[in-house]
Amino acid sequence: MRYRISLFLATSACALVAGTDAMPQTDPWARPSLSFTGVPGLVDMPTAHQMQDADLSATVGVIDGTARTTFHFQITPRLSGVFRYTAFGEFWNPGVNYYDRSFDLRYQLLDEGRYHPAVTVGLQDFGGTGVFASEYVVATKTFGNLRATGGIGWGRLGSYNGFTNPIGLFAPSFKARKKGATGVEQTGRLDSSQWFRGDAALFGGLAYAVNDRFRLALEYSSDDYALEQRQAGFDRASPFNFGLNYRFRNAVDMRAAYLYGSTVAVQFSYTLNAKSPTRRAPALESAPPPLQVRAPGAAADLGWTVNAALPPALRDGVAQVLAADGLTLDGFTVEGRRAVVRFRNPSDMNTAQSVGRIARTLSLLLPPSVEQFEIVPVSGNGTPISRITLMRSDLEELEYAPDGAWQTFARARIEDATLAGLGTDFTGPATPSFTWGIGPYLQATYFDPDSPVRVDVGVEGRFRYEPVGGLVISGAVRQRLTGNRGETRPSDSVLPHVRSDVGLYAKEGETALTNLTVAHYFRPGKDLYGRVTAGYLEPMYAGVSGEVLWKPVNSRLALGAELNYVRKRAFDQGFGLQDYDVVTGHVSAYYKAQNDFHYQLDVGRYLAGDWGATLSVDREFANGIRIGAFATLTDVPFDTFGEGSFDKGIRFEIPVSAITGRKSTQSVSRTIRPVLRDGGARLNVGGRLYNDVRDYHQDGLQDQWGRFWR
Repeated sequence: MRYRISLFLATSACALVAGTDAMPQTDPWARPSLSFTGVPGLVDMPTAHQMQDADLSATVGVIDGTARTTFHFQITPRLSGVFRYTAFGEFWNPGVNYYDRSFDLRYQLLDEGRYHPAVTVGLQDFGGTGVFASEYVVATKTFGNLRATGGIGWGRLGSYNGFTNPIGLFAPSFKARKKGATGVEQTGRLDSSQWFRGDAALFGGLAYAVNDRFRLALEYSSDDYALEQRQAGFDRASPFNFGLNYRFRNAVDMRAAYLYGSTVAVQFSYTLNAKSPTRRAPALESAPPPLQVRAPGAAADLGWTVNAALPPALRDGVAQVLAADGLTLDGFTVEGRRAVVRFRNPSDMNTAQSVGRIARTLSLLLPPSVEQFEIVPVSGNGTPISRITLMRSDLEELEYAPDGAWQTFARARIEDATLAGLGTDFTGPATPSFTWGIGPYLQATYFDPDSPVRVDVGVEGRFRYEPVGGLVISGAVRQRLTGNRGETRPSDSVLPHVRSDVGLYAKEGETALTNLTVAHYFRPGKDLYGRVTAGYLEPMYAGVSGEVLWKPVNSRLALGAELNYVRKRAFDQGFGLQDYDVVTGHVSAYYKAQNDFHYQLDVGRYLAGDWGATLSVDREFANGIRIGAFATLTDVPFDTFGEGSFDKGIRFEIPVSAITGRKSTQSVSRTIRPVLRDGGARLNVGGRLYNDVRDYHQDGLQDQWGRFWR
């Protein structure tokens, strides 16, 4: 067991230190140190200061043979969320390793001022098994290089030298804390009836910043470690903890501590700010084409319009220049005073930057009389998304204006895409298209109740054929070479096994047809987008899926509806089907709010036939990094759902280019659930419409328009 924990720790540490270089820290308190619970803290106790807005931190540490891995995200300047995964070893039963999952929330009530401390309230393990369950209010004040912290805790943080809950003076029900079960059967239950109840205890300590890299800390802990003493023989000989923290220049912190008078502990942490990754992208992208300024009076010359051979030649020239920038010409029309360009952006180029480069290309190649440039972004599936109209004379006027980017956006007209009135349209090289590839794949599941990580590794072959715009035939086959995802515990669900048989699919699908579909994407009307997909939709289901999305180009709100009829596939993921079938579908609302937040509400019927709703909240940054959480509640009772009580999880997506600084269309995306069950499970059909549409609408373009002239 100790070997497995050490291996888990070493693997996690390698993942942490493989990140980006950090900017030097000059303020010794610019970023708090992280405690052994993975939150800003002294040693094992929390402090009141928060991380910087959008900081994403990962910590991994070992205390007396117990490995703790924690992910902390600063959701807003005041609110932060935590997911913690702890490998206890043979904690409850001999020969059975126990892995605990827990969630925290922290909210800063008060910023530190000249005469008052910062104050934060926290809920620890409020949505987990209860092993770490506690609540606290903590205050921290800075005196130069010294920081003092004092707090009061309940639950686990009220277990040593506790006293009668002072809140009980106002509400006697707060004096007692319900003695409930702990363990995996409690995971996910939000038992607010225990919060801030029972005995309370005080904790506190001092931290001293020797410089911007080295800190010392001394604390008095109110955590009795009663469970560890009883189950694992932990020796808590003293309430005092001593720690030192060293910060490297690559955003990695190393912490060592002497805890509770009996044990030495070590921890590594890594922090990345999602707003501004710390490695600066080198100047690898090519320079944009020059903007060609017309000679006075040249715009009056329409003589070129009688040359029928010129438009296709212009089309070929535009296609060639766009291809050099990683863009694909989908269609081209040119008339005496206007030109329409339809394009796709399969590269990772910024959305507004791609529009700007196309505008420069048109000024360079088109006859001087063409004044109006209409640029129509087309989704990767062949659907026109919006129409961006720019006047050539505005570009000539604003290229070197101090606020040229903003003025260009203010003068641009962004409206719904329509292909009516184009005259003679010359199709570009975007279709027909056929692409294929063979390469390695790695599929992993994380933090299940029996193992920190399960991995399958193998070879995957994929193809995609688009004979005409909007019609896509695609598929993928995998050959597993090695892995252990098939060792997942058998399902004990009393619901239809719509997801919990994942281990059987992994075990029997050594050679697997993961998907084989025909999809049609279309525009049924103004502000409307449509999709119909049929075939083997995903590894577990085959059937038909249809979707309609309403999204005006100038609106932050979108509404959608999806309806699916599917049958469960055979475990070997060949062409066979099982008897289980279901009609499932949702109506959805999407809203892009301020400060990079995206909200999504889906209401409808899920794969197990249950009815309910899913709320998703994501924060997405200009560099493409996306971090969020979701929760689903349906008419399935918690006890019937089983371990976890209801479906929920966290997810993230990090473009490779945001970390390496090099151009790439690849990204790392993961969804982490405490446990995968059958209630609240949705179909994983590819090509859903909203994310393909929103980037080239007004709000998405506005966020990116600062790179229009790049």
